[in-house]
Amino acid sequence: QLQLVESGGGLVQPGGSLRLSCKASGFNFGTYGLGWFRQAPGKEQEGISCISQSGATASYADSVKGRFTISRDNAKNTVYLQMNSLKPEDTAVYYCAADQYGLMSLAAMNYDYFGHGTQVTVSS
Repeated sequence: QLQLVESGGGLVQPGGSLRLSCKASGFNFGTYGLGWFRQAPGKEQEGISCISQSGATASYADSVKGRFTISRDNAKNTVYLQMNSLKPEDTAVYYCAADQYGLMSLAAMNYDYFGHGTQVTVSS
């Protein structure tokens, strides 16, 4: 059974950091591109980062560029999102996703599987 399980969310003050993890199972992890998405209340889902199958290439939305870093460990079937300099507008549910073709896209339509998400709240 294919699963993507996110963890690491929580409440953090503005300027703080969090590291999200997404543990995958049930598919050949190393052959899939991976992405992180988020959705804030009342807003559309936003693709914020993606990474190639090998981890050599990554891409970021302008809203998080320079603050967030995506990485993956294919030996642990896990993808990470390091989030620094967090802002209140980063508050959202964060989802990881898997793309069997490794399209390096930030569009949700190009992803085959999504996790259930983890809540990140940035507030003082």
